[in-house]
Amino acid sequence: MAMAKTQFIWMDGEYVNWDDAKIHILSHVIHYGTGVFEGLRCYDSKQGSVIFRLQDHIDRLFNSAKIYRMEIPFTHDELNKVTIELIKKNGLKSAYIRPIAYRGYAALGVDPFPCPVKVCIATLQWGKYLGDEALEQGVDVMVSTWNRMAPNTFPAMAKCCANYMNSQLIKMEAILNGYVEGIALDVTGYVSEGSGENIFAIKDGVIYTPPLHACILPGITRNTVMMFAQDLGIPLVQEMLTREFLYLADEVFFTGSAAEVTPIRSIDKIKIGIGSAGPITKQLQKTFFEVIDGKREDKRGWLTKIA
Repeated sequence: MAMAKTQFIWMDGEYVNWDDAKIHILSHVIHYGTGVFEGLRCYDSKQGSVIFRLQDHIDRLFNSAKIYRMEIPFTHDELNKVTIELIKKNGLKSAYIRPIAYRGYAALGVDPFPCPVKVCIATLQWGKYLGDEALEQGVDVMVSTWNRMAPNTFPAMAKCCANYMNSQLIKMEAILNGYVEGIALDVTGYVSEGSGENIFAIKDGVIYTPPLHACILPGITRNTVMMFAQDLGIPLVQEMLTREFLYLADEVFFTGSAAEVTPIRSIDKIKIGIGSAGPITKQLQKTFFEVIDGKREDKRGWLTKIA
C-alpha cells in the first residue's frame, strides 16, 4: 500500500523531515536484517484520537530486541511519549505507527555487536491493510507452499525484520496467484499464521487458534480477540490445526494491528462458511471497534488518548 508523506519522523531523539530520514548504505540492518519493529494504530474515534495498546506494542519491541541482544538506548516511557508527540507534530487524527530499532553503521560483518542500536518512529496515513471492503466481505487466500521457520532457527516470538523475508515469499506467491494473502503451515504441516497476521477458525461455536509453539508471533490483536472471547463467553481453544480443518470451519479470520479483524471468505478456492463475515467474527469486530469508539468500557486500559 502506498505511503502518504507526513512532515516528521523521529530518529534517535530528533524530529527529522520526512525526506531527510536516511541511514548509511553500510548500516548493519541493510545487509543482515538486524532490526526489530512494531506496527500499531491511532484511531480517530468518537472520543478523540486514541492509540490502541501502545504500551503493549512498545513492550514487545523491547522483548524482540532482548532476544537479539540489542540494548535500546531509550526507556519504554520515552518511546511512549515520543509516539504521542509525533502524532501531534504531524497533525494526524488517525495514523499507522511504525517504531523500529536497528543496528546502524560502524562495521561490516555478521557480528552485530560493534554496530550501535538506533531507534526511529514514523507515523503515516495507511488504510485497511487487506483492502477497503475486507472487514465486511472477507478476503480470498491460499495455503502457501512456503512454511514458517522451524523452532530454534529464527525466533518467531521476535518481530524481527529478517523474519519478514519469509513473509514476503508467502505474500508474493499469494498475489501472483490471484489471492490477497497466504497462510503458512509450520514445518510439521500444521497451520501457523498469515504473512503478517494471526489466524482463528470457528467451528460449532468454538474459536480455535494455533498456540505459540506453532511458530507464530504473539500477536497483540490476537491477544485482544482472546480477551474479548472470554468477556463474551465464547469458548476458545489453542491447539494445533490441520489445513483441512480450516476448509471445514464455519468462519475463519485474520487478526493483526494492520489487518484488525478480517474475515476469510475462501481458502484455496473453497468457500468458508457463508463466504463473508460470519456472526462470531462480526461480534468480535463490533466489540473491537466499540472499545476504540468508547461505546464499550476500556476496562483493561488499552487506549492512550492524544490530548
